[in-house]
Amino acid sequence: MKWYALFVKTGKEDLVVKYLSYHFNRLECLPIIPKTRIIERTKGKYYEVLKPLFPGYVLINSNMNYELYNKIKMIPIVYNLLGQAEEYYTSIYNEEMEPILKLINKDNIIDYSKVYIDNSMVYVKAGPLKGMEGTIKHINKRKKRATIALDFMGSYKMINVGIEILAKIE
Repeated sequence: MKWYALFVKTGKEDLVVKYLSYHFNRLECLPIIPKTRIIERTKGKYYEVLKPLFPGYVLINSNMNYELYNKIKMIPIVYNLLGQAEEYYTSIYNEEMEPILKLINKDNIIDYSKVYIDNSMVYVKAGPLKGMEGTIKHINKRKKRATIALDFMGSYKMINVGIEILAKIE
């Protein structure tokens, strides 16, 4: 089975997953929406929110064929399966999916990573970013977020993930 990306109406990703889960069993088509857990501040108060990693996309794991493709295309809020101009659909390369699958937990959520900073170097003590320090491009201490670069469908996407900043360990 290979991974594919559905381009859907932004904000309707969960509805597409419900539709796919209703019409297909998990062995035929396994849909996921990778989400990241981050802290947001609204009116002076902090809230924990889940945001889609790729707004407007649902990832599916399936043995894609023309019949399955046509059934998925019948969903009104699914715009397209991502693919090349000459093909109906193209799978996502394993090299692009591996970091995403490593980051998410069983609920398809990227939890907080525990990091500390020493002389502008970021060290990940625990969490999904452990071993992926090279993908971290920026740390925002105030917002408690790390910006990471992921290769997805042929281009780099900058993604914000939640972090917990630890005091430097001596």
